[in-house]
Amino acid sequence: MYFAGIDVGGTNLKAGIVDEDFNLVCTASVPTNVGRDARKIIKDMADLVKTLAKDSDIALTDITSIGIGIPGVAKNGVVVALHNLFWQDVQLKSIFNEYLDIPVFIDNDATVAAVYEYHLGVLAGCKVGVFLTLGTGVGGGIIINGKAFNGAHGLGGELGHIAVVPDGLQCTCGNKGCLEVYASATALVRMGRRCVIERPDSMLGITADEDYHNVTAKMVIDVAKQGDRVAISIVDEYAKFLSIGITSIINTLDPEVIALGGGVSHAGKYLLDKVIAACDEKGVFENQKYAEIKIAKSGNDAGIIGAAMLTE
Repeated sequence: MYFAGIDVGGTNLKAGIVDEDFNLVCTASVPTNVGRDARKIIKDMADLVKTLAKDSDIALTDITSIGIGIPGVAKNGVVVALHNLFWQDVQLKSIFNEYLDIPVFIDNDATVAAVYEYHLGVLAGCKVGVFLTLGTGVGGGIIINGKAFNGAHGLGGELGHIAVVPDGLQCTCGNKGCLEVYASATALVRMGRRCVIERPDSMLGITADEDYHNVTAKMVIDVAKQGDRVAISIVDEYAKFLSIGITSIINTLDPEVIALGGGVSHAGKYLLDKVIAACDEKGVFENQKYAEIKIAKSGNDAGIIGAAMLTE
């Protein structure tokens, strides 16, 4: 018995087949070629699975299900919105089954990562677990009693759009003051660039050759770790905003564990300690235990493996 997983990205479509113990048997990828008709992209997804099965000598009838992770919103097999591919109300499940008649399950890529963490990572054993991905944006995945929770309309995991600043900075979703605007890698870059413009003589400014275009999220964190006060203040501000979002999640869902993934999470214990300290200051009930905050274990293939783990 095997399961297939597809990770849909703006650059590549990545697919893999896992065995019943979720060991990755094989992987492959093809360019997404954004802008094409959705049907052509979906055919490429199905063809990837067929090619992998053939090359690995796996019968298609031995593949129990196919999971698809997308950087967007899906409900009942329909992609409601996937901005990277310019998709809206695309019948992904039914079109896919025209090319390959195997049960298909679709979910947001952050939810897929949460599923992975539940089976193989730091959310293992949690009755309620939450995954936050801190990348270009902020994504979220919620696991309740072993199942992904998406709410009534497929928006249950959109944790990056919790409002943390009333009438704050504009978010790509159309609202203002979202967690994503203040706790993403993009936010760290924005704050770092402001620092280089205002303080080109700082360690961060010197590291960036006094050119704000050179600033990356990793650079901000690395310079902060080296003791630069300006960079430290940026990371502290970042942790403060992230803690506001995390506290809201804690007060709403009371999870056992909140896992932090994505590029910014590579800062590891340095960032984690700051986030935990900031959350400690915002506890609702004195001496009340709340969620453990941990760095996720998700690796490069988590999107594929997590998608393969999707079920109804």
